[in-house]
Amino acid sequence: MSSLAQDDVDTEAWARAVESRDARFDGWVYVGVTSTGIYCRPSCPTPVRPKRTNMTFWRTPAAAQAAGFRACKRCSPDATPGSPEWNRRDDLVARAVRAIDDGAVDRLGVAGLAADLGVSVRHLHRLLDAEIGAGPLALARARRARTARSLIESTDLAFSEIAFAAGFDSIRQFNDTVRQVFDRTPTELRSRGPRGGGDRHDSAVELRLPTRQPFDGRRLLDWFAVHAIAGVEEVVDGVYRRSVRLPGGPGVIELEPGDGEVCARFHLDALGDLPQALQRSRRLLDLDADPDLIAGALATEPAMAALVAQRPGLRSPGELSPFDGAIRAVLHQQVSLASARGMAARLAAAHGTRLAQPVGGVTTVLPTPEEWAALDPDELGLTKSRARALVGLAGAVADGTVELEPHMDRDQAEAALLALPGIGPWTVGVIRLRSLADPDVFATGDLALQRALAALGLPDAPGGAATTAESWRPWRSYAMHHLWAHYLEEVTP
Repeated sequence: MSSLAQDDVDTEAWARAVESRDARFDGWVYVGVTSTGIYCRPSCPTPVRPKRTNMTFWRTPAAAQAAGFRACKRCSPDATPGSPEWNRRDDLVARAVRAIDDGAVDRLGVAGLAADLGVSVRHLHRLLDAEIGAGPLALARARRARTARSLIESTDLAFSEIAFAAGFDSIRQFNDTVRQVFDRTPTELRSRGPRGGGDRHDSAVELRLPTRQPFDGRRLLDWFAVHAIAGVEEVVDGVYRRSVRLPGGPGVIELEPGDGEVCARFHLDALGDLPQALQRSRRLLDLDADPDLIAGALATEPAMAALVAQRPGLRSPGELSPFDGAIRAVLHQQVSLASARGMAARLAAAHGTRLAQPVGGVTTVLPTPEEWAALDPDELGLTKSRARALVGLAGAVADGTVELEPHMDRDQAEAALLALPGIGPWTVGVIRLRSLADPDVFATGDLALQRALAALGLPDAPGGAATTAESWRPWRSYAMHHLWAHYLEEVTP
């Protein structure tokens, strides 16, 4: 097992980051110290900095762990926000990392993951080992360890429950992994953990989700409130609640942005769904984004630089359910946001599933692709074209013609979507933006976007807008959110 090669990264820059405790590099790279056998985040507060000759660098905690390094007890490197690189890229390695983070290895095994990616198991191992220094099993193991540590330190759940929730096959495997990765037993981790009563009372598990700063949680809540479907989601007193359908059954997730982190409460039928719910919550809130990097890229255009300065830490919200995001996009075709929300609420009430235990005003989970596909388009109360587009999309997702999961190649997903009747470029752009968490979407045909550009004195016709947006690659989705925020807050206050 070898660390990152010189032609992979600028090791001089990484070494300087470690020596200066530069937190901007946390999550992008991890430093293994050969003299101690410990790996850290670059900003580790330990008073003694390692010699450069003892530094090795790794892209993920899994790679450092696979090389025999233990997580630092002082800086908890596995608890940092992850690298946004895996979401920005759309190559096979990045898609594999996204799928593993979403729990694909635990649900499907390595062979199932490889099949979903369209490669052999051997080829998948070779690619991941060559670029990351860890294979799919090591990445999945690190994911389980990270979830287990969070539950041990933040809740009063029994260790047997934690082992199951984190995806371990046995208590022995759970104990062995915790000891190997953190150099502590589960009991020792719990005795030193910062628990604050986050047990499973009221059927909910409460965890804290770290986020890279700056983080504009208020505008995220504003976004969710504007788009909320009655009965399915709500924003009340600074908390976003949303129903979600997971492999073990429906549940409700509550997210409360705070200073430096997000308080998350998970009301789940199956505790084993927790890792996927946690990861999808991070994707929903875009917690792994690097705001400073994005701001620097967008600031090359003066008008956009001013917007970025006004709203530091603005995120590009995703979706808890990629399919639900696609349904939203179809309903929003050529109608106002209020009209789209009204249609979605009516359809959810008529065809959704009532939750056995509602949380606040969240009472319903949206239909599955199979349930949507079984509906008669003529009885949905929609225009004929929109109804057929909705049912056709659901059928395509149900039969696998269209896939919207994190491992998908976004260009391939776009091509499959455009082949469906009633699905055009604007709809696909919105699906890429939210369902596929694409950081580089720019929907030039969006009316609010055009009005925001015009108000700033920038070209607003599709051709001119597209040309202007070229300088914002690969973060055009964030540019679009800054323009939308400008439109909502200043053009139509």
